[in-house]
Amino acid sequence: MTETNQTPKGKNTGMAILAYFIFFIPLLTEAKNDSFVKYHVKQGLLIFIAWVAVEILNSILSWRFYTLERVLELAVFVLMIIGVMTAAKGEEKPLPLIGKYGEQFKF
Repeated sequence: MTETNQTPKGKNTGMAILAYFIFFIPLLTEAKNDSFVKYHVKQGLLIFIAWVAVEILNSILSWRFYTLERVLELAVFVLMIIGVMTAAKGEEKPLPLIGKYGEQFKF
């Protein structure tokens, strides 16, 4: 009987997970040549772009739409959690709503 939570063989899940917290760190290591890690770096970059967009929107709207700001921040956080869970499973599944745009990045 095998465990269901073991790391998928041949996948650098550690660097893939790190890509969701600090997307560029895996690009500074040998993991940059791993297609699995690159996929998650691209998804992590999308999370970063979404977070910056939410923060810009928050600064423009100021305190008037406090609830909307918190909902958007929570949505970005949930996307990050989904990405981390996908990377930990060893899967390459795009993030909901924004994941399809990750393929446009070339590096």
